[in-house]
Amino acid sequence: MSSVLYDAQGPRAKRRNILYTVLFVLCAAAVVWWVYDGLASKHQLDWIKWKPFFTSSQPWETYIWPGLQNTLKAAFFALIIALPLGALFGIGRLSDHRWVRMPAGFIVELFRAVPVLILMITANAVYAEYTTIDTDVRPLYAVVTGLVLYNFSVLAEIVRAGIETLPKGQAEAAKALGMRKSQIMMSVLLPQAVTAMLPAIVSQLVVIVKDTALGGAMMTFPELLASIRPMSANYGANTIACFTIVALIFLVLNFALTSFASWLERWLRRSKKSKGTAPGGAPETIGEPALVIDDGRAV
Repeated sequence: MSSVLYDAQGPRAKRRNILYTVLFVLCAAAVVWWVYDGLASKHQLDWIKWKPFFTSSQPWETYIWPGLQNTLKAAFFALIIALPLGALFGIGRLSDHRWVRMPAGFIVELFRAVPVLILMITANAVYAEYTTIDTDVRPLYAVVTGLVLYNFSVLAEIVRAGIETLPKGQAEAAKALGMRKSQIMMSVLLPQAVTAMLPAIVSQLVVIVKDTALGGAMMTFPELLASIRPMSANYGANTIACFTIVALIFLVLNFALTSFASWLERWLRRSKKSKGTAPGGAPETIGEPALVIDDGRAV
């Protein structure tokens, strides 16, 4: 039986695919055994190295929880600063005025091209040279600054792309009603683009959370990943166990963020659909697209 995507496999192709599957499973099993044997031979899988995480609250209270708090703190401040800046510069790149559009585009492309680690190190050096910020909080300032400078430029592109995906009829209908450009952007285009931009924005939030680890690796910022070194030294060089626990925490945290974003996107789409708009944000009409304004009424 054939499909529009592929032809049905013959007997020889089926046997060949079964052989490839068996070889892949054997190779994967060999790699897993090699990793397991290497860890076991170095006593990294001994219960004594994993026991503190399951029988005592001390590693969680002393190392993991403070590090997680610093990670979330840096990510939170970076997000609440980068998001409005990204929206501002994204809208600026769509301006009809060249003196607004060109500088906004230059700044966005500049910070988007520079690695975030260089931005963090530069910010730390600037704060050390030209400010009186205390050395205890300077790494936090530097990490947040680097994350803001990089991620606002990425978010600006997300905002610009989200707005440009909307039907041109939305802006044209608003102009026909006599709305100003600022009103069209804030009341018509931007609210509709939020649903389309939401998955990308949350994906960037996941990047922000993970990039906080760069501050711990290079600038002694006491975030979650940086807690591994003192924790491993205190519990008998259980580096593999510490890395595994921290990796699982990052996994759970980022999975929770993406799950929340998926739920929020579905809720926004259902909300818009219940108000008479299509899932993509466009009105459910035949012919020319209508204008959708804040309270959900179509004009």
